[in-house]
Amino acid sequence: MTTKSAAASLRLLFLVMLSFYAVSAFAGDFTEDSGAWMQVVAEGSMEFIDPSLKKGRIWLEGQTRFDGNWDHWYQGMVRTAVGYSLSERATIWAGYTWLPTQIIGKDYVSQQDIWPAFRYVLSTDVGTFTFRTMWETNFLQGSQLRERPRQMIKFMHPFEYEPRLSVIAWDEAFYRVNATDWGGKSGFDQNRAFAGLGWSFNKNVRTELGYLNQYVENADHSAATMRHLGMASVFVNF
Repeated sequence: MTTKSAAASLRLLFLVMLSFYAVSAFAGDFTEDSGAWMQVVAEGSMEFIDPSLKKGRIWLEGQTRFDGNWDHWYQGMVRTAVGYSLSERATIWAGYTWLPTQIIGKDYVSQQDIWPAFRYVLSTDVGTFTFRTMWETNFLQGSQLRERPRQMIKFMHPFEYEPRLSVIAWDEAFYRVNATDWGGKSGFDQNRAFAGLGWSFNKNVRTELGYLNQYVENADHSAATMRHLGMASVFVNF
C-alpha cells in the first residue's frame, strides 16, 4: 500500500466513525451494551438453473446476534432475495427478511420485512465502493406497516503487498418514514458503522472481521442504545 493510498484509507475510516458520532451528538441520554454479530451471505447467478437466466441473481443470508457477555442470544435474521443484473455494476433486488427477537425483559417478537433494493459497485484507483439502497416495509403479525428506507456505503481497499488482505469500512443509516404503535415515531431510527479487515481465500470465499458500532434511538427519540459489537462475516459467491 502506498503512503497516499494508506492515508486515503485512514481518512475514510475516520469519516465513517465521525458520521456516527455526528448523529449521536444530537441525541439525549443513551445506554451502552456489547456483544457480537455473525453472518453468512451467499450470492450467485441463476445460470446454474438455466443458461438463459445468467443475469438473474439469488441472495441468501443468515445472521445470529448475541449481547452482554455473548451468553444471551437476542436476535437472528434470515434474508432471501432474487435479483437482476442491469450491468456489471448495478443490480436490482426484491426480498424478504425474518427477524426473530428475544430481548431480556421483553416479549418475544418476530418482525418480517419485504423490500426492494438497488446496489451499485464502483471500482476506483483507491478501492471499491459499494452503494446499497433498501426500502423495507416492516410488520409484526396483525400490526401496522412501518416504512423504513436504509442506505449503506461500503469501501474496500486491498493492500498492495498482499491483495488478499483488505481494509473495510462501511456505514448504514435507517430512517422511519411513518409512526406506528409498535415501531415508534417517525424520524431517524439507527446507524451502523463498521471498520475492520477482510481476507479473500479465493474468488468465491471472503471473510471480514472487525468492530461494529450500532446506535439505535428508542420509540419516542428521548433516549438511545449504543452497542459495541464484534462482527464476523463470511461471503460466498457461486
